[in-house]
Amino acid sequence: MGKHTTHLVWDWNGTILDDIQAVIGATNAAFADIDLEPITLDRYRELYRVPIPRFYERLMGRLPSDDEWAVMDAAFHRHYTERRVGCGLTAGVEELLTQWALDGGSQSLLSMYAHEELVPVVRTFGIERHFVRIDGRTGPSGGSKALHLERHLTELAAAGGIAPGRTVVIGDAVDDAVAAAHVGARAVLYTGGSNSRASLEAVGVPVVDSLAEAVATARELTS
Repeated sequence: MGKHTTHLVWDWNGTILDDIQAVIGATNAAFADIDLEPITLDRYRELYRVPIPRFYERLMGRLPSDDEWAVMDAAFHRHYTERRVGCGLTAGVEELLTQWALDGGSQSLLSMYAHEELVPVVRTFGIERHFVRIDGRTGPSGGSKALHLERHLTELAAAGGIAPGRTVVIGDAVDDAVAAAHVGARAVLYTGGSNSRASLEAVGVPVVDSLAEAVATARELTS
């Protein structure tokens, strides 16, 4: 893992894991629990923001109270867990992970999904070996991905000298690009997840429609 080798930081939900249908299903099930109207996938992608309470603010016209947020967050995760078991990996991603490693690149996994739930799920798909580090969220829901990525790269740098300037974050949401900019890394955003293409393009980083394009773009950004 030298500093002259490009390192990929992969997002999990909506990027490696093709779970957007589970997410929208869980969102609408959680909304039904608190008498909010369901939304379409397109509307979800248009409105989605982090931290998640800001997303709910766009739907409700106000920020949820702390008590409301606790109920909504618990409801979403309960419904999502029921639906996640039916989700698979995004088409072609296993081959991309394998080839990147064969070509001498390193890669890690960073997610705002709870760490104690993330690691077992990654293992069930047999792809854990591709990552030099896997970090899920260890604190409450709704934290900062920028700070999460900062800690992630600090640990990687201590272990093997991975440099932010040779790192590319591949994710599906605006906050992936914001996090990358925070640490001085690059980002490529994939349209198959939580944000609309228009939202992603507004950030000013490359936007692609497949993970194969994402990896190819990452190579170009650090060549």
